[in-house]
Amino acid sequence: MTAVLANPIARRLLRIPPSYFVFLVLLATLWIARPNMLNLNIMGIFIRQIVPLGILVLGQLVVMRVKSIDLSGGGIILLINYFISSGSFPGASLPFFIVLALATGLVIGLFNGFMIGIRRVSAVIVTLAVSIILVGLVQFLSSGNPPGDVPKLFNDLYNTKFLSVPTPVLFWIMLTAVVWLLLSQTVFGRYVASVGENAEAAHFSGVPVQRTVILAHTLAGLIAAIAALVQTGSIAVGSVRVGLDLPILAVAATILGGVAFGRGDGGVWGPFFGSLCFALLFVVMTVLGIDEPGKLIAQGAIILGAAIFYGVRVRTP
Repeated sequence: MTAVLANPIARRLLRIPPSYFVFLVLLATLWIARPNMLNLNIMGIFIRQIVPLGILVLGQLVVMRVKSIDLSGGGIILLINYFISSGSFPGASLPFFIVLALATGLVIGLFNGFMIGIRRVSAVIVTLAVSIILVGLVQFLSSGNPPGDVPKLFNDLYNTKFLSVPTPVLFWIMLTAVVWLLLSQTVFGRYVASVGENAEAAHFSGVPVQRTVILAHTLAGLIAAIAALVQTGSIAVGSVRVGLDLPILAVAATILGGVAFGRGDGGVWGPFFGSLCFALLFVVMTVLGIDEPGKLIAQGAIILGAAIFYGVRVRTP
């Protein structure tokens, strides 16, 4: 195995995000099994469904680039969904809910960043605990029952199209481009890369390591809030379970996209295609007549494959 990993060709292949290979395999499978499904309108419907996951991945890849992780996204999505659907703010406008959601994500992300960057608490423990607290809070406030309906404008915006492409998909692509510019063209992006490569060396080089970690988690909280707004618009109702499975899928899509802890060879677009893989997987499983248990097994297999890939990458110089 060591000899194989030492091979220059193998090392070059390992630098290519596996999400590209998985995406091509799923696309070829769909083309063979049901070529008529490769229609812009049909694919747009399926891809639109994973936009909240794709947005959450953007925050996950930022924190993973600084050797951290964020599992609180599901709780943030659930809490914001409750705020919008519970009727706690009668007569509130769309801008009010957007500001409320973004403020909620920022505060939670800032808390995560402070605990991880300053207090040096385990990122897994902090963000998982925060998610559990938020889920419990929503369960308490709603008495375990779905809160209510979401203002119709949210679902109307979610269902709009521009040049036959669903607006949420276009928004996801633009947001991905913004994060790409942030990480590749700004001082913050250089700080993130330095901390990911070697936090101690970055500190002695004058990089504000703690502040970078805090900002990374704050940004992840903000992005999770954006994902919550899109997710709420997609389901159009209140829920006590919405979004809880997205954080682990976001981790899997990020690693599948070539971004491991501190290593960002996949950039932003590798995880983008990692998210698309889950959309195509759902389409392929549906076309092949595989029911929900089979889809869960396939998702688990992809997550396991991502973990194995990460293990191989960290042993490869």
